[in-house]
Amino acid sequence: MAQQVVEDGHVEEEEEETYFFSVDLLQQQGINAADIKKLKQAGICTLKGVQMTTRKKLAGIKGMSEAKADKIKEAAMQSQSAGFVTALQYCDQRKQVFKISTGSSELDKLLGGGIESMSITEVFGEFRTGKTQIAHTLCVTAQIPTANYSGGKVILIDTENTFRPNRLRSIADRFRLDHDEVLENVLYARAYTSEHQMELLDFVAAKFHEEGGIFRLLVRTGVAFDLSGLAFS
Repeated sequence: MAQQVVEDGHVEEEEEETYFFSVDLLQQQGINAADIKKLKQAGICTLKGVQMTTRKKLAGIKGMSEAKADKIKEAAMQSQSAGFVTALQYCDQRKQVFKISTGSSELDKLLGGGIESMSITEVFGEFRTGKTQIAHTLCVTAQIPTANYSGGKVILIDTENTFRPNRLRSIADRFRLDHDEVLENVLYARAYTSEHQMELLDFVAAKFHEEGGIFRLLVRTGVAFDLSGLAFS
């Protein structure tokens, strides 16, 4: 993503370093476009996504064989230099990490500034301790730009039918935001089974990749379904 930098009346184009690399790069390692399309249809859109997917799961994709899965794994490894980077390179990558406020200054302090990007944050607790309220609040605060964060849209997957869009309106009032605009920026889906949830997550992976920088947060409410073996790409 290009960012314009204005300095002393001159406009320069500053390229933002890419953290996630598209599976399209596998073509440079001899993987054909048809197989790359199959990966994308399965929700595997980045090289990191390939690395986080087991060979067994790759071979289970329609039209894939164990031989193709091995070849794709090897190609991803070659494209990513075996996955190793120097500590200095990783430090530069970490500069892209941003924090999203929970809406509570005290909780933000405990979290070192808020919910961290490029990571998974789990909120757990007893019944009626505010877990769902935090989820609703994040749907709003994720849209608010800060000094180090441009704001963005949110995707919410609801496994327990606890999402109530009208709750976003009162939260929007607190931050003096337009109700309709806030709701328009939240993409919602109800997950009915663990299999359905995995299908939704495949869609989410593709959405985050295709519209990079637009969607900033995925919220999943409830623990109704088993997510063992889940890989985010």
